Amino acid sequence: MVKNIFNIQTEAGFQQKCLETFRYQYQNIQVYRKFVDYLNIDPKNIHEVEQIPFLPIEMFKNHTILDETKSTDLFFQSSGTTQMNLSKHWIADENLYRESIAKSFGQFIGPPEDYIFLGLLPSYLEKQNSSLIYMVDFLMKKSGKPENGYFLYNHAELLALLQKLSAENKKVILFGVSFALLDFLDFVEANRHIISSSQQLTIIETGGMKGRKEEMTKDELLKIFHKGFGTDKIYSEYSMTELLSQAYSLGQNIYESPNWMRILIRNTEDPFSYVEAGRNGAINIIDLANRHSCSFIATQDLGKVLADFEIPHFVRNDKGVLSNPFQVLGRIDHSDIRGCSLLVS
Repeated sequence: MVKNIFNIQTEAGFQQKCLETFRYQYQNIQVYRKFVDYLNIDPKNIHEVEQIPFLPIEMFKNHTILDETKSTDLFFQSSGTTQMNLSKHWIADENLYRESIAKSFGQFIGPPEDYIFLGLLPSYLEKQNSSLIYMVDFLMKKSGKPENGYFLYNHAELLALLQKLSAENKKVILFGVSFALLDFLDFVEANRHIISSSQQLTIIETGGMKGRKEEMTKDELLKIFHKGFGTDKIYSEYSMTELLSQAYSLGQNIYESPNWMRILIRNTEDPFSYVEAGRNGAINIIDLANRHSCSFIATQDLGKVLADFEIPHFVRNDKGVLSNPFQVLGRIDHSDIRGCSLLVS
C-alpha cells in the first residue's frame, strides 16, 4: 500500500521503502527510466539509498514526469513570469498530497482545527495551479474557522484583523511569502502602527523575495519578523512545486522533515557522491509521497545536514521520528543546467 509511507518508524523501514519506490518508478515513469538508463545504471545493482540516481529538478520544466499507469488533469506549476519556462508537477493521487500535508503539519505544528489561518501570499494567489495555495486552502478547510482568509495588498485590513484576534486571544497562523511579510511590516511602520505582541500568533514564512526585495540572510529575515510581529513563533516551511511533502523550521533556521522525506547533501563537484553531516553542498530530496512522479530529486538549493554537535536541544528526536535536521543556505549559481534536460529528449 502506498500510504504505508506514513507509517515508517525505523531507518530500516525507510531504506526498504526507498528501494521499493525506486524500482517501481524505474518501471513506470518513462522519463526517470530513460535518465537512469542514460547513466548506464542497472537497477538490479541498487541496494542502498545513496546509490539511487536523483533526477535533476530542471526536468520538470521540459518533460511530463508521470506514472505510465495513471492519467490526471491536475498539476501544480511553479511561480514565475509568463516569459519563463515553468515547472509542472502532475498529480495522479490528490489524496496522497492531502495526507502528507495533514500529517506533516500535525507533527510539527499541531492540529489545524486549533488555528485560524491567514494567507499573505500575493505572488502565489495571483497565479493558478499553486501547490502552496492548495496546501493553505486544505488547512483552512480542516480548520473551519470563519475568520480564515487571504490578503493581497490590503494591509490595513490584515492589521485590523490581527489586532482583533490578538485581543480575543485566538490562535492564529499567518502564512506569508517573505517579500509580502516585509511589505506588510513596512506598512505598519510607515503608518506608525504597532502589532500587538501575542504568543498566540505564529508566522510561517515560505521563502521567496521574487526580485521584489533586497536579498538578505534567513537569520536577518527572521530577526526582522520577530521584532515586527512581536512573537517568538517565527517558523519556516520548505517545499517546492515538485514535492508533495513539507519540512518545517521551528527556530534557528533548522528544518526537520517527516519520516517519509529525507535530505541528502551531494558534492557540488561530483553529483554522484555525498558529503558528511556538517559540510555544505547541494540538496537532494527524497519525497516518498511523490509515488507517481519522482521521489528522488536533485535540487539547485545549497544546504547542509547538521552534525550532532550542531543540533540544538529543541530539535526533537522522539521515538518514531527519524531526525534529519538540516539548513537551507541559498541557491547554486547558474542553476539552470539545461544539458540535463537533453539526456532524455
